[in-house]
Amino acid sequence: MFKAVIFDLDGVITDTAHLHFLAWRTIASEIGITIDEAFNDELKGISRMESLQRILHHAGVQELYGPEACRQLAAAKNRLYVDSLASITRNALLPGICEVLAEIRAANVKIGLASVSLNAPTILQALGIEDAFDFCADASLITHSKPDPEIFLAACDGLGIRPDRAIGIEDAQAGVEAINAAGMVSVGIGGDLKNAGLQLASTRELTWQCLSDFWATQARPNSY
Repeated sequence: MFKAVIFDLDGVITDTAHLHFLAWRTIASEIGITIDEAFNDELKGISRMESLQRILHHAGVQELYGPEACRQLAAAKNRLYVDSLASITRNALLPGICEVLAEIRAANVKIGLASVSLNAPTILQALGIEDAFDFCADASLITHSKPDPEIFLAACDGLGIRPDRAIGIEDAQAGVEAINAAGMVSVGIGGDLKNAGLQLASTRELTWQCLSDFWATQARPNSY
């Protein structure tokens, strides 16, 4: 049996993608760049600074903004985003998440979070589920963004669990790739995610029984 389930945050526990989009759109507009929600989908699962670099590259102006200018733009975006988090309540949990967290806890399996969002603790508190997690990887200590596996490996280490005994849950392609690179088993939520071990249409399908049945199909020699 697996020993841990490690969740991404945005798009898996709750969906703040639109709040990110509104903040990025405002910042981009201030420097003469137009982005839409389709482009915003490309920013899922990656860090704030990497998101900014993609926006600047999208407009072909990345050479015009040095490290300090980028820091200021990213900080301004974060202030807008944090202000918007005041609207989040427990009602913003995605369907089925509260139930599956309770089921995992009842099965004595550890629960971790691997989100590159520096605001993850604030969001979990606003959702009222901070106590559901045994360990949350600290995004401020991560030097390589997804698809690098660093944050998932940090979550496994914090939980004291081998990666090959853990399931990772993501809604972004970069996240699925990070889970696989960590040596974990991947579950993809929504969209057309390549190389996810299990693809689910939405969090409504994410149950303890679903995870248990999926794990049973995985060949795991020398497991314990």
